[in-house]
Amino acid sequence: MSNQAHVLDVPVLGMTCAACVRRVEKAIGAVPGVTHADVNLVTSTARVTGDADRALLVESIRTAGYEVPADVLDAPATGGSRLQAIEDAGREDARALRRDATIAVLLTVPLLVIAMAHGVFEGTGAVVAQLVLGTLVVLGPGFRYFRGGAIAVRHGAPDMNTLIALGAGAAWLSSTITAARWLAAPHPHMPALYFEAGAAIVAFVMVGKLLEARARSRLTEAVRGLLSLTPPSAHRIRDGVETEVDAATLAPGDVILVRPGERVAADGTVIEGRSAVDEAMLTGESMPVDKTEGSPLYAGTLNHHGALTVRIARAGADTALARIARAVEDAQGSKAPIARLADRVSAVFVPLVLAVAAITFAVAMVAGLEAEVALARAIAVLVVACPCALGLATPAAVAVGTARGAELGILFRGAAALEQAAAIDVVCLDKTGTLTAGAPTVVRTIGRTLPGGELLALAAAAEHGSEHPLARAIVAAAGSVQTATEVVIDPGGGVSALVDGKRVLVGSRDFLALREIEVGPDGDVPAGASVCHVAIDGVHAGLVAVADPASPAAAPAIAALKQLGITPVMITGDRAAVANELGGTVGITRIHAGARPTEKAALVRAAREGNHRVAMVGDGINDAPALAAADLGIALGSGTEIAAAAADVTLLRGGIAAVPTAFALARATLRVIRGNLVLAFAYNAVCIPLAAAGYLSPVLASAAMSVSSVSVLLSSLRLRRWRT
Repeated sequence: MSNQAHVLDVPVLGMTCAACVRRVEKAIGAVPGVTHADVNLVTSTARVTGDADRALLVESIRTAGYEVPADVLDAPATGGSRLQAIEDAGREDARALRRDATIAVLLTVPLLVIAMAHGVFEGTGAVVAQLVLGTLVVLGPGFRYFRGGAIAVRHGAPDMNTLIALGAGAAWLSSTITAARWLAAPHPHMPALYFEAGAAIVAFVMVGKLLEARARSRLTEAVRGLLSLTPPSAHRIRDGVETEVDAATLAPGDVILVRPGERVAADGTVIEGRSAVDEAMLTGESMPVDKTEGSPLYAGTLNHHGALTVRIARAGADTALARIARAVEDAQGSKAPIARLADRVSAVFVPLVLAVAAITFAVAMVAGLEAEVALARAIAVLVVACPCALGLATPAAVAVGTARGAELGILFRGAAALEQAAAIDVVCLDKTGTLTAGAPTVVRTIGRTLPGGELLALAAAAEHGSEHPLARAIVAAAGSVQTATEVVIDPGGGVSALVDGKRVLVGSRDFLALREIEVGPDGDVPAGASVCHVAIDGVHAGLVAVADPASPAAAPAIAALKQLGITPVMITGDRAAVANELGGTVGITRIHAGARPTEKAALVRAAREGNHRVAMVGDGINDAPALAAADLGIALGSGTEIAAAAADVTLLRGGIAAVPTAFALARATLRVIRGNLVLAFAYNAVCIPLAAAGYLSPVLASAAMSVSSVSVLLSSLRLRRWRT
């Protein structure tokens, strides 16, 4: 295999608990070239950062006792093919588990009937039947736990397999010795046998793992749902000939035909045809969007009534849809800081349980109990204390929470961002496009030294290259635009350009004042409008007033933030009068106006003083310094801009209305994580003493252990139905 630099996702099959995660991370971390490794129990993947050889990575994982399907690493690094390969490997592993679990249950049921029907089944036949059935279960389907447990011990990191193997193995071995002695010299009293305990441990654990596997498969439904929107094939046109091809073979520059009712296979531009396309999966907009020549088109969107000929710009893993799916997958596979608690506990948990089991046996013997009773208590302790629930508590909730966020158009960059969002108590918001409708229009043009129409035309020519919303409004109002040269844009200030031989400056009052241009009063400008002053050849020539009304969703969103106990703060480069007018409309009292991009970052840092957790909401580009300065950066964007969003959280749709939703979902997810951890710790705190005191038999202990793991997963899956 060739070397793989940067980041590689490797599927790891066979992990069962937090101890497995630590062992795999340790094994991968020892491979030359690996700088960091994160292993996720829920998604069964290892994310490896560095420049390590794939073959060495696979060898290290397999040496640690786990399996890596060879064909998975040959699949593409991103997209549906890789996810499908991982799912196929997991499905094969699940089939083997289902087969073994079925055998274990079918053999354990009659064994339990024989063992528990006291006085009904007795004599040599009953003893032999228990010996045969117990041996078939423990050394048959249960052999996987002996193999895994031995590997774990060899690596000095005992895990769940070790505990199961010791528990089931001790019950089987002691019973086998007792049965052999009785069969060698039969007597009227039936021997004390625990074959049913060893077999039940194996059967219950396997059934529990099957339920876990089924629940885990639901955790990745969000990613599968997104990737399933891309059609498997496309109609490619070459030299005038149409051919149906695998969508995975498409490349930039190819031309495809999208017929009515078909989904688009790649991102591109319409070069022929007219139609309406449903883009709700990206933008949340329920109404179809009209598409004509030159219109952008995105993979996964649904074409309605007309045929479209499309030239591909991005295909496969580079499409907007694939990047969104990848962002969700990345977040699901990352670790939240709160998971470190479980990691620290799991490092000492299994050795501690082994010690507790040994002490339980010793105390029972000293107390005068029979060896069989003492052994049963020790076995119950070993089995009931398996740390499966502890290992699943955090990653399961993160996987469901981030997936639910994606369904709502909220992309968390990782589990750390999710946890950080739950702690936010101050949110700083940009004004234009965040609190406003984002569609400013020119409401007044005042010419001082030349007619208003000519002033607007010159201003539009200078602003033509700017992406600022106010600039776009001026260009739209002017219609046709002259060509400008020597364009220099001062972010947050204004623009300077040479238009038709004239030096034109368009910007704020301060922008012109810094260039020693005297600016007169604004005059009759509508309240709440932003003023763009225009200077020509060093003389103030007039102004253009642009108004951007408050977003209809802004006031309800601000009210929702306050209900969450989060203080909203407006930070804008606009004039104080405009900012205050908008603040009064939407309900914000803390306002910082006239702030340049670098000053916004300083204001965000100041807001963090006093132990506040601060989020910054902006467009992800102009507000990049402020986003970086905040504890949490939130970018308002669309699904097509996800790759460019320089933020911890990206809101694909919903605008300002999605901001309180993001915080509420993060808090709900963290509550579930904490609840899961409490459940896992409480389960062990209650069940281990009960098992040591003899109140839980090995059979009940194995059932309780399986129930604890499944209960944590079911608790996490509640987030799938979360609503604000």
